[in-house]
Amino acid sequence: MTHTRDATVVILQPGYLPWIGFFDQLQRADVFVYYDDAQYDKHGWRNRNRIKTQNGPLWLTVPVRHSKEGFPRILDVEIDRRTPWARKHVSSVQQAYARAPFLRRYLPELEALLQREWTHLVDLDIACVDLMATWLGVRRRIERSSRLGIGGERSERLVNICGHFSASKYVRGDAAQTYLDVALFERHGIVVEWQRYAHPTYPQLHGEFVPYLSAVDLLFNCGDEAPLIAFPGIR
Repeated sequence: MTHTRDATVVILQPGYLPWIGFFDQLQRADVFVYYDDAQYDKHGWRNRNRIKTQNGPLWLTVPVRHSKEGFPRILDVEIDRRTPWARKHVSSVQQAYARAPFLRRYLPELEALLQREWTHLVDLDIACVDLMATWLGVRRRIERSSRLGIGGERSERLVNICGHFSASKYVRGDAAQTYLDVALFERHGIVVEWQRYAHPTYPQLHGEFVPYLSAVDLLFNCGDEAPLIAFPGIR
């Protein structure tokens, strides 16, 4: 395998229909690594996100089977297929964005993807990101941490993954400033760059602007303008 010299690496847990900032990190990366063998967080963004309705933000949640082990890895989490969650999500999206100018452009592909026979949450999440990234015009090298065979604890493992891809820069979300061992990265010659994403405002349905929704909100409302709005610094 050949690695990019002086690469910028991003390591993120997969999420369901992620917000714009997720795709901002994706477009900054030379190598984007899904941290898919991290511990699953039951109340995080792995299996849910929000859209905007006339009654305010609405959660779209993919039901999952809770492991008896208590602390499953993300890649081991199975979708609970006893409820028609996909049909409900499509119906909610269709209703919320009925007047959005680009709903008809994107919804058929999204509906077809969601209605597939998914068994594991990680595969659904990655497929959703891949589709949305295509709509946003973002194409990057994608890897999964579970397939790299790289060990280490906490920051050490992140450094080891970055080293595997000859990284000179590691882009990280701002929330990690409280616990990331930046000095460890520096000792390995890797610069930590904090994302500091400035959330854009854009034309949005249903009243006052609401940030931090799924990026489908931006896409349904803005279409071809969505990449220009999401990534203003690269145009």
